Amino acid sequence: MARRTFFSFHYEPDVSRAWVARNSWVTKVALGEREDAGFFDSSVFEAKERESPDILKRFLREGLRNTTVTCVLVGARTTLRRWLRYEILQSFVRGNGLLAVRVHSIRNLDNRTAERGGNPFDALAFRIDGDRVRFQEYFTTGWGDARDVASMPIADLVYDLGSMDHHTFACLFPIYDWDADEGYKNLGKWIEGAAGFAGH
Repeated sequence: MARRTFFSFHYEPDVSRAWVARNSWVTKVALGEREDAGFFDSSVFEAKERESPDILKRFLREGLRNTTVTCVLVGARTTLRRWLRYEILQSFVRGNGLLAVRVHSIRNLDNRTAERGGNPFDALAFRIDGDRVRFQEYFTTGWGDARDVASMPIADLVYDLGSMDHHTFACLFPIYDWDADEGYKNLGKWIEGAAGFAGH
């Protein structure tokens, strides 16, 4: 089943790497394997800079509309990006399946790879607080309350947290490596797995 997938990434350094990952299904269409590719994307990275944070937030929420999975493409400097974190937290609130894929080893237009970056799911956390799920993020100065998405009602949570009540997102959501884990072959399966974890 094809999933409508939102691709989140750091635009300037990783756009060409993101194109490789998000368009990998195009080749599969030519080979008659479209269903095996497993996704359609709804990325909004082409957008121009917006006038204010509120306008940008609204724009990103619109980009997530009608998607069921969010795939974070991780380069060298992805983890601390404010708007990428916003996309992840909004994806959590709306109940999207979530996964990350390291793309630093994909060569850019200058034929260069990048350094391996941190896992963005290690820098975001959830905490159960009564009838709310509260969010935290790691800044260069340490952990603090999330700046753009504070909390959500626990009644709206779609993920099975088991006994977890205060953990990083990395405890819930996987990260893969495009080269080492054969992303071209497996991205559709990863996306399908993320969708299943979210009950889609």
